[in-house]
Amino acid sequence: MLDQDGGNLGAMNIRQALDLAQERELDLVEINPKGIPPVVKLIDFTEFKYQKEKEVRKQKAHSHVSETKGIRLSVRIGEHDLHIRKDQATKFLERGDKVRAEVILKGRENAHPELAREVIQRFMRLVSESIETRMEQDISKQGTKMSAIIARK
Repeated sequence: MLDQDGGNLGAMNIRQALDLAQERELDLVEINPKGIPPVVKLIDFTEFKYQKEKEVRKQKAHSHVSETKGIRLSVRIGEHDLHIRKDQATKFLERGDKVRAEVILKGRENAHPELAREVIQRFMRLVSESIETRMEQDISKQGTKMSAIIARK
């Protein structure tokens, strides 16, 4: 049996341990039930529970789940608009997210998928100039949409 400071109180039967816990107005918590004899500790359980919840909240606040953010481009995108999209993608990548660059082909554009491929490649070059990236998914065409996914190295 351990006291609230971690000091060893020695082995004792359950009745004595419960009486001691009640006398000190603390809770008796089983730490290692498989030990012979089982290891128990005298603690204020509400405070213990609060500290554990506080640790979990702190870990949760410092974690970031990676998302895939979409950047939509077009075959006829202007140079300025491309730079705006690059800045947005850089911001996403710095935050730890992945970026999906996609071009939706409309009408006659479907006959020239190489134009969409060039736009995506130009976009990828622009982004990789400002931040180190790696290809998560190569440029691929699904129906009328051409896309690629990049992530930060």
